[in-house]
Amino acid sequence: MTNASLDLDFKPDFQPLAARMRAQNLDQYVGQQHLLAAGKPLRVAIEQGHLHSMILWGPPGTGKTTLAELIARHANASVSRLSAVTSGVKDIRLAIDEAKQRAQQQGRRTLLFVDEVHRFNKSQQDAFLPHIEDGTVVFIGATTENPGFELNNALLSRARVYRLQSLSNDDLLQLLQRALSDSEYGLGKRGIQLQPQAQARLLDLAGGDARRLLNYLEVVADYLPLDQHEVGVELVTDAIGEKATAFDHQGDHYYDILSAFHKSVRGSSPDGALYWYARLLVGGGDPLIIARRLLAIASEDIGNADPRAMQLALNAWDTYHRVGPAEGERAIAQATIYCACAAKSNAVYNAFKQALRAAKEHGDAPVPEHLRNAPTQVHKDQGYGQDYRYAHDYPNAYVAGEQYLPDELADSRFYQPNERGLEIKIKEKLLRLQSLDERSPWARGRDDDAH
Repeated sequence: MTNASLDLDFKPDFQPLAARMRAQNLDQYVGQQHLLAAGKPLRVAIEQGHLHSMILWGPPGTGKTTLAELIARHANASVSRLSAVTSGVKDIRLAIDEAKQRAQQQGRRTLLFVDEVHRFNKSQQDAFLPHIEDGTVVFIGATTENPGFELNNALLSRARVYRLQSLSNDDLLQLLQRALSDSEYGLGKRGIQLQPQAQARLLDLAGGDARRLLNYLEVVADYLPLDQHEVGVELVTDAIGEKATAFDHQGDHYYDILSAFHKSVRGSSPDGALYWYARLLVGGGDPLIIARRLLAIASEDIGNADPRAMQLALNAWDTYHRVGPAEGERAIAQATIYCACAAKSNAVYNAFKQALRAAKEHGDAPVPEHLRNAPTQVHKDQGYGQDYRYAHDYPNAYVAGEQYLPDELADSRFYQPNERGLEIKIKEKLLRLQSLDERSPWARGRDDDAH
């Protein structure tokens, strides 16, 4: 499970191209210039051989493993590697014991690199803590998930988090050109030349992932006859096929897409909303995830500005169950466009939050007697329901001066309609009715609303 002395220079021919092309030094390392550009604190620390525990957080293929190995090389430290996918507490203990022996017998530090560290449970993560604390190991964990959600606070407090970003096309192009020209570790001996469209296609298929780019390049090279040197876009398409969309139903990427969808609808962008919905579908996501999100949006971001949005969202959900995915997905797309184009109001959302807050702060406020239920004569003798005025007996079914909140909250006004969609009419009606009652917070606020 562990490897005490990784040698970056050892690259047998049978290794995949991505493994053979790992950077030998920081100058060859591609990307992450926000962390590793000349003069940046992390680069300076690495070049000076100063080790500290860290979490490398970023998408696949952004150089987390390579960076850990370069850090160990600059510090002249041994590397022990664990994968949280295949390792357990027993493997952790073995790695720690080896690190202690190495320190005692060789006087050499150990960098413990843990890939997919977010897959370790709480007790497994806790097993590292005392050995990080006493310096037995310098801990570097790699994760594709947000450490704030997936890692223990105790571990986070002992390791600095560095965010790695997907590689840009310029970064990928640099790596691609080096792989094509390197005769020792790359494909330089083949003399392969990529036509511009083929090169652009490879960069697009890579999606910011260096490992994927090199794997795809190797597949293309395997498809290319040995007596040919030029690669066109047709060969790339034949060798690789369609682009695989990255999607993880539990990871950050999943929630990022849902967030982008929600914010696109809220921002009245039907094109953005449709794109993120399509991204979820192409990645194999359940379209009903979007149907459920639309129902939330219908009350949170649209509300009474257009109450039809909630009904259309429900209809789309029902349509999906009745006619199946093909037509059902289109119905959800229709609801998506409608919600994106609908008038927006968060007045219901805000009113409900304020009402909940008031209920928590004034949870003991008694129900006014005229609003209490009076099912028996005893209740009536106690004054329950006395002086209650039945709204339908009054013009416009409105009783001027009636109080429907406890005394402590009599002046509260939770619902404040916006000047959008149907809420314009709702606001006008409330102002018109409650202007009859000078005690009403609505009546007192109408002058301010006019401004």
